[in-house]
Amino acid sequence: MVTLKTLNMQGVAQDAVEANDAVFDVNVSDTLVHDVVVGLMAALRQGNHKTKERAEVAGGGQKPYRQKGTGRARRGSTRDPLLRGGGTIFGPRPRSYRPNTSVAMKRKALCGLLSDRARSERLCVLDALTIEQPKTKTVADMLDSVAPDRRRTLLVTADYDRNVLLSSRNIPNVKVRTAAELNALDVIHASHVVLQKEAVGKLEERLTK
Repeated sequence: MVTLKTLNMQGVAQDAVEANDAVFDVNVSDTLVHDVVVGLMAALRQGNHKTKERAEVAGGGQKPYRQKGTGRARRGSTRDPLLRGGGTIFGPRPRSYRPNTSVAMKRKALCGLLSDRARSERLCVLDALTIEQPKTKTVADMLDSVAPDRRRTLLVTADYDRNVLLSSRNIPNVKVRTAAELNALDVIHASHVVLQKEAVGKLEERLTK
């Protein structure tokens, strides 16, 4: 078992939380992390780009001008791709950019990144996260105490918490994710990761199946 640094909302150290080595003490290759992160970024692309080809543009019913005697190239249709307003040659078509990245690869990359943040002391556990009502100052003061030198902070909650989400959405460089939706792309973009204490167990349960 590995121990994770634990703080309360005022930044005071608490008893360390024991976590599973299979999640928070894992070594993975940079190649695996790269492949997973690139795959997650590619999966965000909509892939709905579309241009009209020769058969799809309007016009083309009549020959634009006679075959001979004009001194110009022969044209049989105004839909010719070489003419203005004609079809596009080999233009983009709707497609999926989602790569064949397995669930096991995504889990291993996420465990490796969480382990890296824990080793470099850029990950801590929040002993008790209680936000009674949506208020930005409450979360901002908490983050100033827990991660004072933060640049981009990732706050991971056990479940969806409306008060936490509303309180943090106006704070620059702060992202909130639940343990169920956390992925490697979220962690690699964060300079500091703050885990709700209840989220540790949910992450272990999800990533050690």
